[in-house]
Amino acid sequence: MVVEIENLVKRYGDLVALDHFNLAIEQGEVFGLLGPNGSGKSTTIHCLLSLLEYDKGTVKVFGKEMKPSSYDLKQDIGVIMQNVAVFNELAVYENIDYFCGLYVKDKAKRRKLVEEAIDFVELQDYRKFYPKKLSGGLLRRLNIACGIAHKPKLIILDEPTVAVDPQSRNKILEGILSLNRQGATIIYTSHYMEEVEQICTRIAIMDKGKNVAIGTKDELKAMIDLGETITVELLELTGELRDAVNRLPHVIKVGYENHLLKVRFSKGKHNLLRLLDLLKDYEAGFGSVHSELPTLNDVFLEITGRELRD
Repeated sequence: MVVEIENLVKRYGDLVALDHFNLAIEQGEVFGLLGPNGSGKSTTIHCLLSLLEYDKGTVKVFGKEMKPSSYDLKQDIGVIMQNVAVFNELAVYENIDYFCGLYVKDKAKRRKLVEEAIDFVELQDYRKFYPKKLSGGLLRRLNIACGIAHKPKLIILDEPTVAVDPQSRNKILEGILSLNRQGATIIYTSHYMEEVEQICTRIAIMDKGKNVAIGTKDELKAMIDLGETITVELLELTGELRDAVNRLPHVIKVGYENHLLKVRFSKGKHNLLRLLDLLKDYEAGFGSVHSELPTLNDVFLEITGRELRD
């Protein structure tokens, strides 16, 4: 087991940030850690890295208890936080060399590692550029290179694709999967549910300091009573037809806007067939039909609620 967190409690005065929190991450996983703002994700990461004292519980990394002085464990961990942490006074190569040098003292070995990191994030043409001259996507890639140059076994990525263009986002996600294929275990936090669904082997959803759900994306989707959402191009939705749609089995919600009828169902068979038969019975003129299964975003909202968080 790469990470073992048991019965973790962290309080800030009267606020309980982590409430007997448990988590286990196996070697080779790309593990998604999700939760609304204030759910305890950042506190969990800080406790995992022994950057925060906690009130109760145990944290083990690579089978050993993590302490502030556990430098033997920390040298096998790479951390890429949401806020880019590089030195504006140092060029791309110098930044990566500095952070790699915190773990690798041998200059020849470090030079090789820095070159490999530059190649990995494809910054070969920018090695002499200073951070202020880099675009947001390039800056994110530099931040990743600084965190992974020393070849860590465990890599923690906290919102690594915030405010980058789609091309840079795809490049970053491809890089994460490549690191995983090379043997690294990944902990990944993001508010972009499609990213988590795309790359993570297992996912935990946190809320109010607790682990409220954990599993693969398919296992999480099976936890909620939400089925498909069917969208139909419809010229007109009369009150009588809306009432009839609402009476269909498994219907949760009916919406109609811009000539699009959207019907959300709970789990059940033959929802699409019943809806189309009903529209034909009412001689409703309809066009294209689209059926969409629940997404991870649907699961997240069902489990944590839809109210806004600070």
